Amino acid sequence: MKPAFVFGTRPEIIKLAPVIRAFLERGVEPLLIHTGQHYDYEMSSVFLEELELPPIDYHLKVGSGTQAEQTGKAMIKIERVLMDERPDVTLVQGDTNTVLAGALASVKLKIPVAHVEAGLRSFDRTMPEEINRILADHASEVLFPPTEEARKNLEREGITENVYVVGNTIVDAVLQNAEVAEKKSDVLERFNLKPKEYILVTAHRAENTDSRENLERLVQILESLPMRAIYPMHPRTRKRLEEFGLLERVEAIENLTVTKPL
Repeated sequence: MKPAFVFGTRPEIIKLAPVIRAFLERGVEPLLIHTGQHYDYEMSSVFLEELELPPIDYHLKVGSGTQAEQTGKAMIKIERVLMDERPDVTLVQGDTNTVLAGALASVKLKIPVAHVEAGLRSFDRTMPEEINRILADHASEVLFPPTEEARKNLEREGITENVYVVGNTIVDAVLQNAEVAEKKSDVLERFNLKPKEYILVTAHRAENTDSRENLERLVQILESLPMRAIYPMHPRTRKRLEEFGLLERVEAIENLTVTKPL
């Protein structure tokens, strides 16, 4: 069997890591295709290294762009790889532009698609991710919803065959990578932290960052935190803070440490 994994962002790498390991444990060497949707080192390559995954077979360097540009470029480049490699199945995970591009490129070449984390719905069609996950589900041959509720969402849309409720691979990822972190992580020492005596901050979704009003509210929350906080800042958030003239205000917060993405 020759499976191809198509991914392009940090969450996909993390959530697919247990699935990739499961194939390797069974003696199956997967083909790893990285579109480069996340292309900063801290947002991508470092995860492959820290999660102790095999090297990428193809790095497509799609980069940023509009929704259509990014999806279109990824689809064209993925198709070329799939035509050359002819895998038995293409695995995609989640709801990114890479997922939609991988699913469409694969199904049009008559290569079956397996969608990990299928059936999730926000019921907000203004979100690009909602459109991506719906279309990916309907292009897939095998679907792996994480919950019974996700399975019911698929059933309501007429998808009932080859559907397997398997749980969420993020649980496997947390359990497996906790062991990796025990061996490798030095964040407590590096930032002089004590366990359970600090706050970890993450905020980078468009709804939080692309509105000046919402981003200013986030800054107010950071200023009011009652204890030491660590904020591994996403490049998108940093860019918006600079645009809105809020970055210096964040950097001036006494008990907040801003780092690169971790």
